[in-house]
Amino acid sequence: MTDLDPLLNDSGIEPSSALRDRILDAVADQTEPSSGYHLAQMNTARFRQPMEHPDMVGFVEMLDPMNHQADSASGFVWRLTDEDSNDATSITFYDDPLLLVNVSVWADIDSLRNYVYRTGHVEMVKRRHEWAEAMEEVYIVLWWVPEGHAPDVAEADARLRHLREHGPTPEAFTFANSFPPPPATE
Repeated sequence: MTDLDPLLNDSGIEPSSALRDRILDAVADQTEPSSGYHLAQMNTARFRQPMEHPDMVGFVEMLDPMNHQADSASGFVWRLTDEDSNDATSITFYDDPLLLVNVSVWADIDSLRNYVYRTGHVEMVKRRHEWAEAMEEVYIVLWWVPEGHAPDVAEADARLRHLREHGPTPEAFTFANSFPPPPATE
């Protein structure tokens, strides 16, 4: 299945396989040239309970499907995982063991936005209050990284602190106040 399939199914159009291949080839030829940068993001959450607590079952059960959906999403590049699982829930960077991080890299802002707000992930966002406390400070940060770079939590934390101290800048920003990638390097 491709990104084209839902559009064709919704429209009722059933092109021949030859026409479908021509459409896919035409769409593939319209890719934008690379800027040399990808979008990194970190979001933090202070959970109400440890992951093993019965109150966290709903969240834990959603992790694998959401991670699989992210991994196969258009524009997905990389995400932080621990050594023993397919998620990052055992990675603690802060002194508080309930304050967890999620770090990932995407092709661009639209790819990340589409995943977060236009897939099943939005249900997780809507239910965040069930598992995590309301954060008093900014808890999501975006920034550009060179293609091929996988940021660690220390780098992501520095970007989050920069955003909290200076507001949105090209070094650390939000969905609402974003910045384009730096000029491509030759």
